[in-house]
Amino acid sequence: MEQKTFANLVKIVIIGAGIFGLFICFYVFPACGQIFTNMYPEFSYAYWPWLIFLWICSIPCFCVLVFGWQIATNIGKDKSFSFTNANLLKWVAWMAAGDSAVFFGGNVILLFCNMNHPGILFASMIVVFAGIAITVAAACLSHLVRKAAVLQEQSDLTI
Repeated sequence: MEQKTFANLVKIVIIGAGIFGLFICFYVFPACGQIFTNMYPEFSYAYWPWLIFLWICSIPCFCVLVFGWQIATNIGKDKSFSFTNANLLKWVAWMAAGDSAVFFGGNVILLFCNMNHPGILFASMIVVFAGIAITVAAACLSHLVRKAAVLQEQSDLTI
């Protein structure tokens, strides 16, 4: 597969992920919250804090899609192994780590405010673990891309 074709395919996937993410944030989360408040009206006071919390936690996910778009653009320009891509991947790792920490901390705060259930807190550990896995994968990729960029830079200087 050519670089340009691969980059365009990645961009299509990023657009799809963005549309799906917007659908989840602005339809699924509010709909599930409404269903939950209809089933348990005594917890209706927690609807808006939870919805705002989930929207805040989704912001880094959309930022990562922007970084992915920039990486795909660089791949299309045949700059796959560049310091720019390594830095973008490092930012992805930091965003995933920060989002995981905010998601965990927010769940704990909502638990202490009596707006969360311990079972939901433990179930949210799956999301936190996924964020940590993304952090580690992005950090490793950043390191490898940086090393490949150094090797490519050295080989470009030799004839």
